[in-house]
Amino acid sequence: MGRCWSQTLPLKTQKVLTSVLSFPSGAPTSACVDMMPRHGGVQPKPNPAPYTIYPSSTTFQTGKPITVVIKGPDYSGVLLEARSGSDSKAIGTWQTPPTNTKFLACSGNQQGAITHANTNIKNNSTVYTWIPPATAKNVVFKATVAQQRTVFWVDVMSSTLTSSEGGTSLDVYSSAERIVTSSLLLLVVLLVIVRYQVA
Repeated sequence: MGRCWSQTLPLKTQKVLTSVLSFPSGAPTSACVDMMPRHGGVQPKPNPAPYTIYPSSTTFQTGKPITVVIKGPDYSGVLLEARSGSDSKAIGTWQTPPTNTKFLACSGNQQGAITHANTNIKNNSTVYTWIPPATAKNVVFKATVAQQRTVFWVDVMSSTLTSSEGGTSLDVYSSAERIVTSSLLLLVVLLVIVRYQVA
């Protein structure tokens, strides 16, 4: 929120006030890799988090949208990415951000992540839409979710999604192999029958 996923009041105003007020407006690009909020020494809450990431499918195909919902208590802050395996690079492209959220440029992609645009409530009805890239074989959705500035969780992860294109290819090859094997067996049987009849 700004430097800590937040922005502070001008220096002159800070001198007048006894405390610094924050106005969360989204995660910075510096949080893309570790997904850790810059909250001035505030540490994340221990996992397991009270949140679960639910993708609309356990498989994906290049270019076909996957919707994602973060289920749990209402939350105000979020940083959501898709990753492949243990790679820290955000992959794929997020579509139009839901209300009260916005794109965050990560891994050189202007739509590589989604973060909050303000502190308004996001909840189980907030739906994110992601488009898979052509290169991914497996994908996991990873999020940092904040209820407030001092209450947040990192490493909230979905189950792993696998490419259905790879599975389809393997199935095709397996089916072809079974057909060829069956044809060869039939040919051998016919040859045996012909030889027996000739003898």
